Parts: sequence; C-alpha cells; structure tokens
Amino acid sequence: MRCNSQEVTLLQGASAPAGGGSTLAGIGVIMPEEKIYIKNGPLIIECLLSKASGERGVVICHPHSLMGGSMYNNVVEALQEAFAAENYSTLRFNFRGVGGSTGVYDEGGGEKEDIFAVCEYLTKHGLKKLFLAGYSFGAWVGSKILEESKNPFAVNICVSPPINYFNFNWDNLNNKINLLICGDCDQFCKIDVLIQKAQKINSPVEIIHGADHFYLGKEKELTDILRKHIIKFRDIESTGS
Repeated sequence: MRCNSQEVTLLQGASAPAGGGSTLAGIGVIMPEEKIYIKNGPLIIECLLSKASGERGVVICHPHSLMGGSMYNNVVEALQEAFAAENYSTLRFNFRGVGGSTGVYDEGGGEKEDIFAVCEYLTKHGLKKLFLAGYSFGAWVGSKILEESKNPFAVNICVSPPINYFNFNWDNLNNKINLLICGDCDQFCKIDVLIQKAQKINSPVEIIHGADHFYLGKEKELTDILRKHIIKFRDIESTGS
C-alpha cells in the first residue's frame, strides 16, 4: 500500500506540544500499575490500574482480540503513558477471552459490557470524570458505548478507527468524539474518508505522517500529540469554556 501523504499534507498535521513541551523522560515519578481483576457477571476481567491522586481517569481499550490485540500493545502503552504523565488514573484491560480475562470473543457486544464493568469499578473507587481512549477495534467498541444513553465518558479519543472494516454509526456520534488520531499510511482507515466523517461529527483530527496502523517507531509522536490534547481538555474544564 502506498501512503497518500500528498493528500493529507493540506490537512491537520501532527505536532509536538507548543513550546517544546516535556517528554516522558522529563517528568516526575509516575505511579506504577497494579494487576487487578474485575468481575463482570460470571466473567473476570484482567486489568492494569495506575491510581493517581485526582478524580480523573481513563479507560484504554486494545485492538482486535482475535488478531493479537491485548493491553500490552504498543499503542495502548503509549496511551497509558500519556495520561499517566498528566496525572490521570489509568486502567487498561484485556477484553474477554484475552490473556487472563475469562470468556470468549463476542464480536463487540460482550466487549461493550466489559467496558461498562471497568467503568463501574472506577466510579465506585472515587473517579468522577472518565475519559475513553480506544485504539483500532477498541475505538469501534468504544464508539458503541458513546451511542448509549448511559454513556459514562466525558471525553473520548479514538486512535486509528478501522473504518475500512467496521461500521461506525457516524450519525449517532455527532459531538461525541473529542479527538481522532490516525497515520497517513494506515492500512485499515482511509484518511480522506476519516476526515470527512470527522467534519461531519465535529471532531478534531491529528494526522501522523509516515505512521501506519501499528505506529511502530511513532509511539513518542503519538504520546506527544495525546499529551497536548489532554492538557487542552484539562484547561477547558478548569476555565469552564
């Protein structure tokens, strides 16, 4: 597959935080992650939880369970590091049937219930504002949560939604996705289509040049973009604008 980089150079490019923002190497101590297990009906969900001091937290959803996706994926780890660096509690987990999580793959339906279960756990443990950060298949399952009237998320980030292969109900996502990120070489997400959809639902888009669906070698650029927007979301909340 050839990258259509000429087409996307006129669109939003990826950039590091203004003013040479700090990198992960330049920040203080980040709270370690702890292995926990959360009940979801008869199932058990395997998770890694990093508990920060504040009331904000993020639920991070991994790529396709049947294609090697897990909470140890490099993009999932980049998401976790970006939020932890900005003092958010983080919870990444394995969908049912992956790693130490019991059950079997359920084509998105059961996986949606897994997300609700971990959200319930976090809110019961004092987190009052939850972010959703879904990558690939995790972004698709997460989008189904956003359509629900009981959507628990205040802010929603989708990384490389695989729109070539999964149906996203864009008509139900207007003003519900706060950030879309994708590489201009993504094999499973056509950039021109994604940008059209982003405009339709009023979502900002960040394009990482030279990145494909897997972001190998692009993790730091992804993390910098994430941190820039996480700070922006926090500033908007603090000013009320």
